Amino acid sequence: MSWRVDRDAHGIPHLWGDDVFELARAQGHVTALDRGWQIEHQRWRMEGRTAEHIGASGVPWDTFARQVRLEPTVRRAYEALDDETQAWLQAYVAGVDEGLPEGLARSREIGILGIEPVVAQARPWEPWTPLGIFWAIHLLFGTFPYKLFNGHVADTVGPHLLPLINAEGLDGREGVEQSGSNAWVIGGRQTASGLPLIAGDPHRTVELPGCYQQVGLACPEFDVVGFTFPGVPGVQHFAHTGSVAWGITNAMADYQDLTIESLRAASGPAVDDGGDRPLEARGVDGWEPVTRSVETVAVRGGSPVEVPVVVTARGPIVTGLSEALAAAEVADAAEATVEAPARLRAYSLRTPSQVDLDLGFGALLPLLRARTVDDVERALSRWVEPVNSALVADTSGHMRHLVVGRVPDRDALNLERPVAAWDPRHVWRGRRSNEARDVDDVMVSANDRASGGGLGAEYATPFRANRIRELVGDREGLTADDCASIHVDTLNGQAALMRELVEDLPDENLTVDAAAVRSELLAWDGLSDPSSHGAALFSAWRTALVRWFTAQPQLAPLHRPTGHSRIFASWLDVDGQVGAGWHSLVRGAPQIGIDVAAGVRAALDRVATEVGPHEVWGDRHRLDPLHQLDSATSPDGIPLRGVPSVAPDPVAGDKGCVLAASSAPGVTDRAYGGPVARYVWDLADRDASGWVVPFGASGVPDDPHFADQTDDWLKGRLRPVARGRRL
Repeated sequence: MSWRVDRDAHGIPHLWGDDVFELARAQGHVTALDRGWQIEHQRWRMEGRTAEHIGASGVPWDTFARQVRLEPTVRRAYEALDDETQAWLQAYVAGVDEGLPEGLARSREIGILGIEPVVAQARPWEPWTPLGIFWAIHLLFGTFPYKLFNGHVADTVGPHLLPLINAEGLDGREGVEQSGSNAWVIGGRQTASGLPLIAGDPHRTVELPGCYQQVGLACPEFDVVGFTFPGVPGVQHFAHTGSVAWGITNAMADYQDLTIESLRAASGPAVDDGGDRPLEARGVDGWEPVTRSVETVAVRGGSPVEVPVVVTARGPIVTGLSEALAAAEVADAAEATVEAPARLRAYSLRTPSQVDLDLGFGALLPLLRARTVDDVERALSRWVEPVNSALVADTSGHMRHLVVGRVPDRDALNLERPVAAWDPRHVWRGRRSNEARDVDDVMVSANDRASGGGLGAEYATPFRANRIRELVGDREGLTADDCASIHVDTLNGQAALMRELVEDLPDENLTVDAAAVRSELLAWDGLSDPSSHGAALFSAWRTALVRWFTAQPQLAPLHRPTGHSRIFASWLDVDGQVGAGWHSLVRGAPQIGIDVAAGVRAALDRVATEVGPHEVWGDRHRLDPLHQLDSATSPDGIPLRGVPSVAPDPVAGDKGCVLAASSAPGVTDRAYGGPVARYVWDLADRDASGWVVPFGASGVPDDPHFADQTDDWLKGRLRPVARGRRL
């Protein structure tokens, strides 16, 4: 064997290969052992074959995957890669195929589903499977699902309401947090070593097993530690090569368009034995032919489902297709020239990865080989999506902020909601330029407008970025431990507006119980700690206020069904979306005749009856990670038993905190999202760096490293980045 593996005390694999290809093979093999179920399930998602294995609950995703042309797109993107990157991917996939039978045999999930491991892995992976896993993770990470909701708002109650539920706030300064990732770099003037520190904590939905995998990768060319997406070779977002390190946050750029398509049946013979007539879509220059086909999704325990697939000149239609097809078949040409009503619209997706047939994988090998800030910048010039804000530093003390990825240049309305395919204003006009600038002392990137490069429409408020700058301040002698304490700061930036609203209520307008709640809220220190009664009251009040808002006649029509797929349910949830922008709505509601003070009073009254005198935030805000089998059932419809889980421990933080361990105001207080990794990279001494993930290195529940990092993650501790002993 020309590769070997050593595991540190926490089960984290540190790999050595005689060359870069043997190292890739080792990474694929070890990933299959540690995360066999997870990566095979991700492969099913890429192929649009989850329902074949888990039943009817997989049909909505599989329908989307087939309609968006997920696997055909990544296959063509793989074919466009350079020879070395293709060979690297092939080596990784060979390692996966070697390790997957054993990995699946260890998997509890495969047993729960009643699938024999040899059956589950009867088909070898394709060399483009890693590209498909990466893109499937990030397809819904962009902005287009939010545009479905914005379109629903505009169609149902009018576009004038859109600014009132903007998560950034009416003036771009005061709003609630739409995202929660943080990253910062501190120059050597303020560090104990005299060289930079880079720290960060990406926030996503917390999944079990975790979405990031810690790994050490070494060969004669390089020696790197960092995080990877299981099923994808190399390291992508956060890494330390020994001489240069980097971390990223979401730049909040808008790079996906959702386009309203008008379809009609064209004249001519049927295109298949089923009698389907050829279709046309209305474009800028008139009616255009489209590509039309039908795919079949197999369903475990059920009948196969036929999925229509239509691709226009803008891109694949991803929602509304069945209804639009039915209408197109019966409409004559004159009717088809009129824009369809909202309930019959089809929407296509246009995104740079699909237009350019490039997933950015050409950046991954250069990242592993990077030695300097300039090397990282050159590598990330090949990045495509998601668009990221990257902080980079090297052992010379050089620090740089980059915005990387591809953003099309087009009309401002494209960034807000679905746009008409036939309107020339919405055609792409090339790419927007990205930002790169050197950093002198301290730079913070927290999904805020200042660090995003101006490529998006909505950003997080500057509270987290400002709070991190405040915590760094002018302190000197800073270490990784100091950064770890910043990761878990729980001062809630949403508390100030709550105080303003409840303080302004006249005493005579409050019931005795509501006045008591107000007193407790005003006495709260603003820290969303698990032991805080005030934090529990605040969250309950916030939820009550959101639900009061969405019940008002001006907003209640938004609860009407949209007809879109269930995979977009969380983006179309009215309470959830208003909860994400409640700060803006408070400021703008009087413009549409809503008495905010009445809502604040009603929320206080409700909290008085719902929150017990001894209830604390940790009673409501408990760890609740997503497992992909949570909604799956047996063929006879019975929920699956024995799905892996972890204890529902109390979790600190909340939306509005640096520790943005998410709840969903108006929907739930459970901690379903939060920091899916934390890291501090020390450029003076990589072994002095630290990292942690919510659970552990292994995805196998019986493994001692399945969840052995959870306590450290909950308490804000980092584990040392210890390289393997034999490397």
